[in-house]
Formats: sequence, structure tokens, C-alpha cells
Amino acid sequence: MAIRNLELRARTVVEGFWHGLHRSPYHGFSVEFTEYRPYSPGDDPRYLDWKLVARTDRYFIKKFEDETNLRCHLLVDASRSMMFGSRGYTKADYARTLAATLAWFLHHQGDATGLLTFDGAVREYLPARHRPGHLRQLMLALEKPMEGRATDLTAPLRRMTELVRKRGLVVLISDLLAPVAELDAPLALLTAGGHEVIVFQVLDPAELDFDFPTASRFEDLETGRDIFLEPTTARRDYQRRLGEHLDAVKATCQRLGITHVQLSTAQPMELALFDFMKARADRGKIVRRRAAA
Repeated sequence: MAIRNLELRARTVVEGFWHGLHRSPYHGFSVEFTEYRPYSPGDDPRYLDWKLVARTDRYFIKKFEDETNLRCHLLVDASRSMMFGSRGYTKADYARTLAATLAWFLHHQGDATGLLTFDGAVREYLPARHRPGHLRQLMLALEKPMEGRATDLTAPLRRMTELVRKRGLVVLISDLLAPVAELDAPLALLTAGGHEVIVFQVLDPAELDFDFPTASRFEDLETGRDIFLEPTTARRDYQRRLGEHLDAVKATCQRLGITHVQLSTAQPMELALFDFMKARADRGKIVRRRAAA
């Protein structure tokens, strides 16, 4: 996080990730997966999956690379609650770095990547593309200061489903600090559009532990409301209510078939990238099982 240039920071994360992966027990782990379609007369038999034929006695063709290239849309929460941070950088810094890391990784895999930043409304939108200069344009959009206030997931995500007609992968990066009843509809919008969805819920360690040592004045970043309290007295009730909220968010994502990953800003970014690749690989296994069935 000490690297000021966002693109260089993202590149450093990805290169460090690959270096560590090749030295770990996960050597050979790959994000790639194959999609299939039934064989039709006239198809090139070179693309038949003979292992699948041996297992199922049915003929399937591996889709060509240009048919399986990913279209990924990064949705980044730019609301005021993301401006909190206790480690020398904010949740917004971490979220932007994660988005930049995924964009850099996907771009160099040959995939199209787009961006939508939002608070109460859409702030920046770049359609998913893979062409010279697009990655740099995306990085510049992420580097713009976040000046939003309240969080409204519904309107931006509804707008996103209007802008993006083709199915793809949607990665939502947010603290999701909103009532669960308000999260259900916007998350359902994404899945209803036929998109595969991964949610990264980014929280600061101080939000998770609430280990403030002395009585303090706390400010709601989105409403400006001040609250003075004694943390040692409030900690148990706070952690209970936060735990209930996190459990409800996870349950909502599970019900909608959404991959949910909770991240602390104290975690190395490489872990988030690994979670992303694992989610993609797990999704690929589901596709293969369905094709075999």
C-alpha cells in the first residue's frame, strides 16, 4: 500500500502472487476452465474432449478461446463509509487496490474488464473492453477521489443491469454496511440478469474488533451524526449486532448463489486474488459437471 502509483501497486500484487503460488503446495492451480457444447455434424473433431467421451459416451466440443473469454465488470463502492481506516489507509484505498489488481490480472489474461463506481448514484462507468489503453483509462478512473456520501446499492446496480446486456462476471467490492433488507433487492438484480457474481465485503480491523481503548467520540461518516460512548461497555453489544449483520449478508448471498468473501484490510491482497481464482475454478467445475450430466 506504500506504492503510490495504483497500476504499479496492482502489478506488484499479481507478480508477488504468482511467485508465491509457484513456491507453495498450490503449484499448478489455475483459474482456467473449459465450457462445452454438444457436438454437431461439421464440427472439427480436433476439439472433441475424448476424456469426456470415454466417461459419458457422449460427444462434446470445447468452446474456442474467443467464445470463452471473460467479460468482467468491477463495481466499487465509493460511499463515505469506505473512507474509514485505522491502518494508515482506508477501506476505499484497499477496495481500489483490489479492483486494480483484478483488472491488471484479467487484462493480461486477455479478458475484457469494465468498471462502475458508485455511492448514491453511478459516478464512473467504463464498459468492459480489452484493447490498448483501456487498462490505463480504468486505473485513472479508480484513482479519482471518492467524494460520495450515502450508500444506495439499488439504483447503481439497476443502472448496471441496464447498461450491460451480455452476461458476464460481476465483482462487487463494498463494505455492505447497509440494512440487509436493502441489500437483497440489488444483489438479486445482478443474478436475475444472468451474471455470475462475486462479492468482496471489505471491513477494517477496528470495525471487526472494536478494540478502542478509551471513551471516544464516533462520527457517522455518511450522516455526520456524533456519538460519544465507552467502547469497553459497548463492545459486546456492537460485536453481537455486527455478527448478526454479517451472518445475514452471507445467508443472502448463499440463497442467491453469490460467492461471498469477507476481507479485512489487514489481510494481504494476494489472499483476495487467490479467493477470486478459487471462486472462478469452483464455478468451472460446476459447468463441467452440468455438461457431463
